[in-house]
Amino acid sequence: MTTTTSTTATSATQSLLTSLGTGSGIDTGSLVKSLVEAQYAAKTGQLTAKGETLTKQISGVATLKSTVTAFSTALESLVKSGSLQTQPLVSNSAVLTASAIPGAKLSGLQSSVVVNRLATAQVAASSAVRDKDGAVVTSASVPLSTAASQLTLTLGSATYAGDGASMTAFTPGGAPAITVDIPAAGSSLSGIAAAINAKRAGVTAAVVSGADGAQYLSLKGATGTAQAFTLDATTDPDGVMAQFRVMPPVDDGNGGMTPATANLTGKALNAQLTVDGIAVERSGNTVSDLVSGVKLQLASVSATPVTLGATRPTEGLTQAVGDFVETYNQVLAVITEQTNPITGPLRADPAAKSLLKSLQGMTLKPLVADAATGAPNTLSAIGVTTNRDGTLAVSSATLAAKLASDPDAVEAMFSYSADSSTGLSAILRTLSTEVSNTTYGLGASAARYTKAQGQLTADQAKVTDQSAALSTRLTKQYASMNAAVSAYKSTQAFIDQQVKIWTNGDN
Repeated sequence: MTTTTSTTATSATQSLLTSLGTGSGIDTGSLVKSLVEAQYAAKTGQLTAKGETLTKQISGVATLKSTVTAFSTALESLVKSGSLQTQPLVSNSAVLTASAIPGAKLSGLQSSVVVNRLATAQVAASSAVRDKDGAVVTSASVPLSTAASQLTLTLGSATYAGDGASMTAFTPGGAPAITVDIPAAGSSLSGIAAAINAKRAGVTAAVVSGADGAQYLSLKGATGTAQAFTLDATTDPDGVMAQFRVMPPVDDGNGGMTPATANLTGKALNAQLTVDGIAVERSGNTVSDLVSGVKLQLASVSATPVTLGATRPTEGLTQAVGDFVETYNQVLAVITEQTNPITGPLRADPAAKSLLKSLQGMTLKPLVADAATGAPNTLSAIGVTTNRDGTLAVSSATLAAKLASDPDAVEAMFSYSADSSTGLSAILRTLSTEVSNTTYGLGASAARYTKAQGQLTADQAKVTDQSAALSTRLTKQYASMNAAVSAYKSTQAFIDQQVKIWTNGDN
């Protein structure tokens, strides 16, 4: 809008000067331009300089925020990867695998595990599904019934026939039975499966197409003894829902027993293990509460014990300290450049100076809240030193000595802390959050500079409008002068002509 106004005013001014001519012989257009520029030169210069400064400040804030955030994110990713944490060793990974739980201390880990049985889930499959007329269906989308039906799903524990193909008894668990309503329009096989899955009860239904085109309903529960299930047709006007029953033998009400449902292909059983000579059971094959600090993933039954040990990442920790120091120095260089007391665009920014101060004090900051008495708890204590220019260096000898004498303490400095309470990565994460804070951090600085930039734009627009107004006024004034001079020149020419005539007449 400002550019359009200025351009329009300039164009109108030039047109006016052209139409009036240059009776005075003076380049009025250049003169007006020079006068206007001289009038606002100081103000324009101030605004231009301020604009350049604000641009550098906004860019500097963005650079610092991204630099610190990238530093924090990179270190946290390294810590989360587990490569800096003591890891469990397994003697037979075909039986089970083990991983460290974040934050766990595994030094001295020594355990023995026997997997006697894996946890399994109950699985049931229907026979080829038939519609109300008894015909085998070959499409999962064809309704099976003309009336609404109802199924009841119950979770609990079961005993099974020797071959595992059917239940012999079932004991409901503490949770109430789940009613699954099947409307007539939704009585297709896919509709029934969707209705069961919508209950999110821990039993998953799926439609399976046989090689002959027949359709089957497959039901699978969660692993564990308490995750067995029954499915009963409680409302079945057309008699089609009974084919999906998963039940043990039940009283038929006529003095007999309805046979157990066949087609079970899996039993709901707990995993059975022996840990350090103690027999235990768990409902799943992922176990995190048997060996302290270790998550076990069971894969197969073992005939002999699987031993668990631990290996410490000494080389990884050494490399991590070196990488941290190198990256720190790069970050420090960026912050120092931005806060340079003479040339730094953020030299007067309180948030940037606070960031520099926090970074410089990082080597002396305690990193572990519950560190043992006498154990190293700061970067400086493990050999990270500060040079005269503020950069960091590593004493390899000191670091090696601390890794040998206090490996747990060094490892704890690089351990993951979800609540940002301990560890180097947590300290950096907190620093990154503070940097972005919109109340007192660089986030607040960015907002302040952006607001000032908006005001600067308004001030520049105001000066542009004032310049255009002054240019128009001066142009009119000089146009009037040009007109007067032109009139004077015309009168002078007439008088000169008359004088010449008069002079010639006398001769």
